[in-house]
Amino acid sequence: MPLVVQKYGGSSLADAESIKRVARRIVDTRKAGNQVCVVVSAMGDTTDELLDLADAVTPSAPERELDMLLTAGERMSMALVSMAIANLGDSARSFTGSQAGVITDDVHGKARIIDVTPGRISGALGDGHIVIVAGFQGVSQNTKEITTLGRGGSDTTAVALAAALNADVCEIYTDVDGIFTADPRIVSSAHKVDRISNEEMQEMAASGAKVLMLRCVEYARRFNLPIHVRSSFSHREGTWVYPAAEGEEDVDAEAPIIAGVAHDRSEAKITVVGVKDTPGSAAAIFNLISAQQVNIDMIVQNVSAVATGKTDVSFTLPKSDGQRAVTALQEAKDELGFESLQYDDQIGKLSLIGSGMRSHPGVSATFFQALADAGINIEMITTSEIRVSVITKGDLLDDAVRAVHTAFGLDSSEGEAVVYGGTGR
Repeated sequence: MPLVVQKYGGSSLADAESIKRVARRIVDTRKAGNQVCVVVSAMGDTTDELLDLADAVTPSAPERELDMLLTAGERMSMALVSMAIANLGDSARSFTGSQAGVITDDVHGKARIIDVTPGRISGALGDGHIVIVAGFQGVSQNTKEITTLGRGGSDTTAVALAAALNADVCEIYTDVDGIFTADPRIVSSAHKVDRISNEEMQEMAASGAKVLMLRCVEYARRFNLPIHVRSSFSHREGTWVYPAAEGEEDVDAEAPIIAGVAHDRSEAKITVVGVKDTPGSAAAIFNLISAQQVNIDMIVQNVSAVATGKTDVSFTLPKSDGQRAVTALQEAKDELGFESLQYDDQIGKLSLIGSGMRSHPGVSATFFQALADAGINIEMITTSEIRVSVITKGDLLDDAVRAVHTAFGLDSSEGEAVVYGGTGR
C-alpha cells in the first residue's frame, strides 16, 4: 500500500469541529487505499497561550520545564484526533515525539533532529492502524530529556518521519491553498504557484515565507522527498515542492523568472560603530556573537574613513536574540575597540526569489526601481544566485511587498487569494 504522511497545522485543528473535519479527511485517505501517518501541531494559538502563561508565572522559565509545558499542546491534538478517528469507526494510535522515535540533540527550545527510529510507527501501520504523531518534539539522544524543535517543528517532524518511513509523499496541510507568490494576507492579488523547486522554496523559507519552515525544506531536499502543500479547508490541488532529478539542475526550464516575494518582520539590526579597519576586527565581533548561539543573516561593512581608519559593521539577527547580542557586545567593548552600538528592531526584510534570475538581466533594476517609485528607502542589500534581499523600515514593508509584486507582473486577475483560518499570531 502507498504510504502517505500528512501534517495538520494549528489553524486546521482550531476547535472540535475542525478536528472532526480533519479526522474525516484522514479516514478518507485511508479508505482510498493508503497507509496513513499524521503529524499534528497544537490547536490554534495553544503554543502562544502556553508561552503567555509561562511568562505570567515567571519571566525566566527554565528551558527544560518550558519544553515540558509546550509539548502538551501537540499531545492534546494527537489524542483528540485519534478519538475523532475512532468515532468514525476506524482505528488510530497516537504517539508522542519520543515514542515515535524522533531523536534530537540536547538543545532545549530549538533542538535539531539527529535520527528517526520509527519502529513503533511501522509496527502500528503494519497492524492496520492510522498513526497520529505529536509534532514539534523529540527526545535528546544523550540526556533523554524531552525537547522541542522550535517554530515550524511539526513540519520538520513530518518530513523527517516521511523520509524515515520511505513515504511516497509528505502532505503539509495549512490554511491556504498552497504556496503563493506573496503572503495573501498582505497581497490579496497573490496567485498560487503550482510547482516550485526545492532550491527556490529554501530561499523563500529562509527569507520569511512561513508556509514552510527552512529546516523542513532542507530535510526534504536532502532525502529527495516531494512535498505537497495544500489546504485542509478545501480539496483543491496545492503546490508541489519538487526535488531535482538525478543529474539535473533543480530548476524547470519552463519555470517563471520569479517564484515569489517573501518578507520577514522577525529580525533586528545591530550596527557596530567605529570598528578598527584591521585584519581580525570583524572576526572578533562575530566570534563573540557565535559564542552566544546567535545566527547572523545579512552583513554589511562600510568603506573605512581615511582620517580615522575606522569603519561601521551592520548585521541582522533574530529579534529574539537582539538584546542578548547587544549585552555581550557592550561587555566586550574595550576588548573589541569600537565606539558605540546602534540597535534597531523596527526593520523588515523583503526578498525576491526565482531560479530564472540567473539568466535574465534587468531583474535587479526592476526590483530597485519599484522600491524607489514607492518611496521605500533601502538600508542593506544582499544577493545570491536566485535571491535579492533588502532591509527597510518595518512600517513600510507591506507597501514594499505590494510594489515589488506588481512590478514583476505577479498580481492575479482571478480574484483574491483565500485565507481560510488562522490568526497569523
